[in-house]
Amino acid sequence: MLPNDRRKFILEQLSMNEKMDIEQLVDSLNVSAMTIRRDLNHLEAQEKLIRTHGGAVLNKPLVIETSFQVKEGKYSYQKRQIAQKALNHIQSHSTILLDSGTTTLEIAKLLKEKKDLTVVTNDIKIAAELMDSEVKVIVAGGELQNNIGALFGPLTEQVLRNLHVDLLFLGAHAVHLEEGITAPTFEKASIKKLMIKSAETTWLVADSSKFGQKSLTKVCHLSSIDGVITDDGITDVCEEILKEHLHVVTVEGSEAK
Repeated sequence: MLPNDRRKFILEQLSMNEKMDIEQLVDSLNVSAMTIRRDLNHLEAQEKLIRTHGGAVLNKPLVIETSFQVKEGKYSYQKRQIAQKALNHIQSHSTILLDSGTTTLEIAKLLKEKKDLTVVTNDIKIAAELMDSEVKVIVAGGELQNNIGALFGPLTEQVLRNLHVDLLFLGAHAVHLEEGITAPTFEKASIKKLMIKSAETTWLVADSSKFGQKSLTKVCHLSSIDGVITDDGITDVCEEILKEHLHVVTVEGSEAK
């Protein structure tokens, strides 16, 4: 195996296991411990991992909340493609719950011409997007998160506890193969948990940049949802592990020139 292939394998293993020992990598790659140490040193110099006694861990901080303006400009093509694919799962006369976020906002944009749908959301930008459509919109009101547009708190939770919807499109700040879906605050995690509980079917809509990441508060394990729509930027290893828990749909991750 070429050095670049070995190093890619090492990073993939770390993304799944958090920590790897040199002995484990020696057994997996069938190379010497000295070769593994050189690979780890190389990856540490690139700030992709942190060397530990006898092994390494990924050099990844917890994901924190970012403003709507920052999120809106990132991975916009992938988000539009994910939203387009999400439409395939929407039937007429459905009640749909749209979590707050820029990917779910792209779904809302595609629903504007639809009829016979009810959309519930805790996102004021999604509600505004559908304001002039024929879609029935229910806003799970609560405290507004400035610079984000999400509604949260006891009032939002009260609405969600009294709901049962056909379909939830769930956003995510971070998705990890072992830790599952996580959120940057307890309030956000609580809202997402209630959304999942209120939905007959839950699809996670998240671009590939969200995978291999962790945030502060646990939302759920991947086995708690039904499927994920993402782009083909996720690794083959990640996709195979996801398929052990749920249905996986991938879209083209790079815009055609």
